[in-house]
Formats: sequence, structure tokens, C-alpha cells
Amino acid sequence: MITRDFVLQVRTKGYCDVVDITVPVSERLEQSGIYSGSVLVFVMGSTAGITTVEYEPGLVKDLEEFFNRIIPATRDYHHEKTWHDGNGFSHLRASLLKPSLTIPVYQGRMRLGTWQQIVLIDFDNRSRDREVAIQVTGIPR
Repeated sequence: MITRDFVLQVRTKGYCDVVDITVPVSERLEQSGIYSGSVLVFVMGSTAGITTVEYEPGLVKDLEEFFNRIIPATRDYHHEKTWHDGNGFSHLRASLLKPSLTIPVYQGRMRLGTWQQIVLIDFDNRSRDREVAIQVTGIPR
């Protein structure tokens, strides 16, 4: 069993920016040489999350509307009393999504469904340079 570590830099726009990172994660898996195991994808920061979706414009818009409905950016949050940075909603949204995802690897490929892509969603109230840790663990070819 071996582990290979990678870091992916992702520029985001904030405000529920959904970025498809499936291809760069797949490229890191290929570089790792792992044939059977798992890929851990983890975004550093408390105002972004990682998940899988069918990455298409309609669903991207649905996600934005969903998060705006359940955790609106326009209300007051207790977090603002501490930092006064206007992003309390971002932290709450990210806590629902979570910062990481683990994908099984079989025969050198991630076991994703046909319409399933890995996405980073940045909820912050400004653009960010995000670091995504990718850790591939398993048995090499």
C-alpha cells in the first residue's frame, strides 16, 4: 500500500461558484500510478466544500438557488459579531456540504457514475485562490 499526495490550485469567484475538478483529480490519479484504492479530495478553508453532482448549467443554478433559500446571504449571523467580514452564511453552507470526499479507485480509474463529476463549491463572499489536497492511497499497477 502506498500513498501519493498532490495539491491542486483553484481560482474561484465565491458566492456559490461551482468548479468542476474531475479532470485534474483524474490526472493526479494517473500520475500516482495507483491501480486499486481510493482518492481523498479535501478543500482547505471553512467557506468551501467538495461534493459530486451532474455538472450542467441547470443544476449549477439549482444549487445556487437552493443554498440561497436555506441559508440566505442577506440575513444577520452571529459570526458577523466576531469578525465583521460578512460571510457567516458562507461558513454555514460549507458546514452542510463538508470539505472532503473519498472516491474508490478500481482498475486505475475513479468509480464515478456516468453523470457524476467532482466539484468544489466556494461559498465565500469574494473570489479566492483555493488549495485542494488530493491524496491517492492504494496498490500500484
